Amino acid sequence: MGVEMRVHAFFPLLAVVCLALSAADGVARGLGLFLVLCAAVAVREIARLLVAAWLGLRLRAVLLLPIGGLFAYANPESQENANQGGGEFAMAFAGPLANVATALVLGATFLGAGAGFRLFDQPLITSAYLLRSMVWMQAGLGLLHLVPAYPLDCGRLIRGSFARRHGFAPAGRAASGLGQVLALLTMVAGMLLHNYWLIIAGFFIMIGAQIEDQGVFFQSVVDTVRMREVMLTDFATLSPSDTLADALVRCVHSLQEDFPVVRGPQLVGIVSRQRIVDALRSDGNGYVQSVMSRAFQVARPEDTLGTTIRRLTAGHGLALIPVTESGRVVGIVSVQNLMSSMSLLAEQRRIERQESGD
Repeated sequence: MGVEMRVHAFFPLLAVVCLALSAADGVARGLGLFLVLCAAVAVREIARLLVAAWLGLRLRAVLLLPIGGLFAYANPESQENANQGGGEFAMAFAGPLANVATALVLGATFLGAGAGFRLFDQPLITSAYLLRSMVWMQAGLGLLHLVPAYPLDCGRLIRGSFARRHGFAPAGRAASGLGQVLALLTMVAGMLLHNYWLIIAGFFIMIGAQIEDQGVFFQSVVDTVRMREVMLTDFATLSPSDTLADALVRCVHSLQEDFPVVRGPQLVGIVSRQRIVDALRSDGNGYVQSVMSRAFQVARPEDTLGTTIRRLTAGHGLALIPVTESGRVVGIVSVQNLMSSMSLLAEQRRIERQESGD
């Protein structure tokens, strides 16, 4: 469906945990138990992807955890549509409904296939009885998301309701904090009841809440930082009439990887250092206008960092965005310098807060 699938590092490590818990039953059954968990996550995420496609929501990536996936939307419009009205409820209930329905179908099938199938024997999930584990892993993952802990589905609905009244960032921080508290309580309950699946679920709820909390913090930063605060104001430009040999000399004396190409005050293109070198090697000396890219986007000094990041990520390899004012290039923002500029800006703001506090 054109969605990038990412797997959190702890997900494959859970296979080692399953092998350790299934030591008495053998390696094959330990791996089988891990695959049962993978199947439950797959059912959940396929259902959510289908609902997202049906609602017209564009997704950029899904980060997979053993408790399910965390979605990253491709544009702000999809994010807003997903957080409002029926779309929010549809996305929240698609996963649990798919898991519980699959559990019911599997349970009915196994009970109908053989009278000796012990569906309700303890433990419900174990490598010794993988068929029974298939049913209860599906049911368990579906019911888990009815717990009001963010980033579980019920927790997302609570956050959405809070966000409509108090704003996205405060709601995200509150929901993430509540999710981490409930995750800790779940792990403690698992220890007291000697239920390792509760401990595992609590651990991954904690991981998911922390990831979401970092995302909320990042979003709050990128929506407040303006381009004038992080753009490079000391930069080199090239002219379309410059020869490639002259441009290469400019590259030698600059740390830039990409250069705005200007004719007078007007921006007419962008060219990279590597493009200049490749053209000189293949075709010999020529002019910058023959190798520059005329497909570019520009930002304004008052644009937010979030807007510019979306332009960079949606630009199919775009590595530089010139910042223009009244048609004149007043700065540049590149992937190369953005992180260093952000860290320096954070340090500047910290010092200003300390001085204002003194």
